[in-house]
Amino acid sequence: MSKYDIIVLGSGPGGYVTAIRASQLGFKTAIVEKESLGGVCLNWGCIPTKALLKSAQVFEYLKHAEDYGLTVKDVDKDFDAVVKRSRGVADGMSKGVQFLMKKNKIDVIEGFGKLKPGKKIEVNGKDYSADHIIIATGARSRELPSLPQDGKKVIGYREAMTLPSQPKKMIVVGSGAIGVEFAYFYKSMGTEVTIVEFLPNVVPVEDEEVSKQLERSFKKSGINIMTSSEVTKVDTSGDGVKATVKTQKGEEVLEADIILSAVGIKSNIENIGLEDVGIAVDRDKILVNNYYQTNIPGYYAIGDVTPGQALAHVASAEGILCVEKIAGHHVEALDYGNIPGCTYCSPEIASVGLTEKQAKEKGYEIKIGKFPFSASGKASAGGNKDGFVKVIFDAKYGGEWLGCHMIGAGVTDMIAEAVLGRKLETTGHEVLKAVHPHPTMSEAVMEAVADAYDEVIHL
Repeated sequence: MSKYDIIVLGSGPGGYVTAIRASQLGFKTAIVEKESLGGVCLNWGCIPTKALLKSAQVFEYLKHAEDYGLTVKDVDKDFDAVVKRSRGVADGMSKGVQFLMKKNKIDVIEGFGKLKPGKKIEVNGKDYSADHIIIATGARSRELPSLPQDGKKVIGYREAMTLPSQPKKMIVVGSGAIGVEFAYFYKSMGTEVTIVEFLPNVVPVEDEEVSKQLERSFKKSGINIMTSSEVTKVDTSGDGVKATVKTQKGEEVLEADIILSAVGIKSNIENIGLEDVGIAVDRDKILVNNYYQTNIPGYYAIGDVTPGQALAHVASAEGILCVEKIAGHHVEALDYGNIPGCTYCSPEIASVGLTEKQAKEKGYEIKIGKFPFSASGKASAGGNKDGFVKVIFDAKYGGEWLGCHMIGAGVTDMIAEAVLGRKLETTGHEVLKAVHPHPTMSEAVMEAVADAYDEVIHL
């Protein structure tokens, strides 16, 4: 039997990062992967979707070249080539993880891993043991009973990235990050897109003003949006698919070539031996303490299989914290209230902390500042004036930065300022007096703070 200090089950952005940090700390480490190194994020999620979205963005620029004083004739897209480029980017990233495994002397065990009692994992009929086993098996597209996926006419995000041909009409069910990103991509490519969202607002976890702005921007681009609506049944018997949608006004039947189900994710916890070991689970999630220990000593879990936010950067942070705690380092529990969320449609969305509604519900007396990109010189020059930056501060005690919400071009690269500021307990006054470069999109953060404190210059 092969013996290790640490074995990581799953090689997504939680698993492979955990394995690398474990190796750096001097642990003899192995990682188990049933498919491709990098997991869903690198192969079927975060990275290849951003490649698709970049192609869509470039196509949009070319179609509007005359807005920039340029003439481009006969602009068209090659859908197959766009998909091929995305797969090439994903393959390159996966090869990068393979290199990192070799560089850090991490043994890669290929196959489906099953946990066993006594701190062991069985892979392809062989047992491997470790002092510490870390579960990082991630998640997959969730299926609704009313919307079973057949992989052809009713699909999940994985199939949406590699369709053999571009659909003329698509219905996207769910308007979280996955739903709105694919809605933007396919609409940009020329597909007629309808979004069906059960809740009253698209991107429902975001601040309400951000949701309303995205809805305006999407409708302006030609995307049909149905909120407070639910797909109750689908008929795939014909050439395309018919979806019965229950709305506030009654039932409506929509026809399309394909339905993309983007209604959330399902943790990959089946058949991995949790029951055999006795690891406690509640509603699809493995229960852990602040340092990701399960109820069974020697077994840990991180990422999408645990109750925290299902985000790649959360899984990575949890894995690093987990192995540093195992190594005896002094570590602080992760602050889940300061995790940024990013959505990469166009306009982009980025946020951290409390929404305005949440801050009021918690009883805070608040100051709100908002700066529209229509007043930004950099946004005007770039032709990206949709959106704004919104900041929320505690008005009563010391100006604590409670939340930051952005929608616009490139905001996913700007939100880290708010994350760092909140981590360092920065006040609104300190942000205001930190000189921001001009002209940049990021100075909108300073301007929004200035608005909150009645010192805004450019409004």
